[in-house]
Amino acid sequence: MADDAMERESMEFDLVIVGGGPSGLSAAIRFKQLANEAGEDLSVVVLEKGGEIGAHILSGLVLDPKGLDELIPDWRTRANRPITTEVKIDKYKLLGENGSAEVGWAPFPPLMSNHGCFIGSLANVCRWLAQEAENLGVEVFPGFAASEIVYGETGEVRGIVAGVMGIAADGSHKPDFEPGMELLGKYVLFAEGARGSLTKELTDKFGLRDNCDPQKFGIGLKEVWSVPEENFTEGLVQHTFGWPVMGKSGDGGGFLYHFRDNGEPFISVGYVVHLNYKNPYIAPYQEFQRYKHHADVVRYLKGGKRVAYGARAITSGGIQSIPELAFPGGALIGCSAGFVNLPRIKGTHNAMKTGMLGAEAAFAAIKDGRQSDVLSEYSQSVRDSWVWKDLSPVKNMKPLMSKFGTLLGAMIGVPDMWMRTLFGFGFLPTLRHTKSDAASLKPAKKFKPIDYPKPDGVISFDKLTNVSFTNTYHGEDQPVHLVVKDMALQKSSEHDIFDGPSARYCPAGVYEWVDEGGELKFQINSQNCIHCKTCDIKDPNQNINWTVPEGGGGPAYPNM
Repeated sequence: MADDAMERESMEFDLVIVGGGPSGLSAAIRFKQLANEAGEDLSVVVLEKGGEIGAHILSGLVLDPKGLDELIPDWRTRANRPITTEVKIDKYKLLGENGSAEVGWAPFPPLMSNHGCFIGSLANVCRWLAQEAENLGVEVFPGFAASEIVYGETGEVRGIVAGVMGIAADGSHKPDFEPGMELLGKYVLFAEGARGSLTKELTDKFGLRDNCDPQKFGIGLKEVWSVPEENFTEGLVQHTFGWPVMGKSGDGGGFLYHFRDNGEPFISVGYVVHLNYKNPYIAPYQEFQRYKHHADVVRYLKGGKRVAYGARAITSGGIQSIPELAFPGGALIGCSAGFVNLPRIKGTHNAMKTGMLGAEAAFAAIKDGRQSDVLSEYSQSVRDSWVWKDLSPVKNMKPLMSKFGTLLGAMIGVPDMWMRTLFGFGFLPTLRHTKSDAASLKPAKKFKPIDYPKPDGVISFDKLTNVSFTNTYHGEDQPVHLVVKDMALQKSSEHDIFDGPSARYCPAGVYEWVDEGGELKFQINSQNCIHCKTCDIKDPNQNINWTVPEGGGGPAYPNM
């Protein structure tokens, strides 16, 4: 590796941003806005591992436009605006296996209302933001996976290595080998999203989680359906909780969002399973497929056609789980740190705002002649911003849901939310997350296997068929990017104690235990990986490490 590094070329920028999602692109735009307004010729580059901007982006999406309004105030009047369907009908339902109950009458605080928000595709929003960034002079490099951090002489972050290509599965260099390039910056902002591989390294090196709770996660699974007009209600947002996960030592909730794209009616349907579930037999993908058969869901999908599928891990720990944000030479922005508001099921607005705040701190520091130091001003600006005000009232909802489940947790938590919204304090103290999602899993002997119904091929689908709708591709003959640290431990614990939950929690059919001549082998079908990161989060021994494959690999979501 040292020899390779010596051969690398390098490029110098004022600001380097890792990740072309909403936070990274917002940071790039804001930095360039400030530089252009000041007449400063400052350079900024955005690195994106997906083959194009938006290829790896997945969200519900009901967008609170607050961040976008601040970043690009006239976006609503643009002829090419990326999102047009405004929420008109807002429903909350408690599902049982054979029925449902409307809970929209419940006295939720105003923050739970979706009116004024927009429904659409976050991937397309990001594509639009990338064009805005390029128009301002930002350099956007899709297909460049940031695989390594470059440190300075005193351990500060100086940049990243991106574009390493042509390494064979056995580690040798193929004829098309490229050692990658060092992209160096006065500051580096990390916008990798939930469970980013470089963010994990930074967290360990700088102790960023030493003074916060463990991060909590969910896995969000989503399909987009093209539906007949008679099944479509433009602007309808329906959130559900209860069936089918409730009662299985797990929890989750579903969503249905009706929106138009180029005039055509579409429905985003999805399900989120909290990854602190105890039962190793829970299979989030199968729960999602079962969910679609509920009467309150299937009636919108009948006669329609699934056109896209995907899955992604979501941060959900809230304020208690936000790490230290700044370190020598850089900072974490967006879901690299975790700013999702779980009860609202929204995080894009906070991701955008933290990206903007990170850019403002970096610009001010560079203008003052600084570089590669700690942007402590950024950390404070986040706490002083509306991001903190967005998250503060809901700080106890996730701990309550973890302890009591969604239904009872909400009954206890809503009054606390109201008090914190009205008065700035609640009747409960700040509750804590005490263990990781991996540590929540219990041995298989405590549970019975779950008998999931077979997909019908009309409303529900088998896993590999749906994976084909992700347009996932990984180049042949490259190292497996899902690294098992101790294969013996995987057999003695993941298989023998937990009965192989990896085959169930993975939404893409990556993992399976196969019998080879009477010996069990842990098979990794890495070519199926859709980069959701669930394995890195939920493996009970933290024995699987998700690393980046070659740039351009993974899903190619068109409109998620």
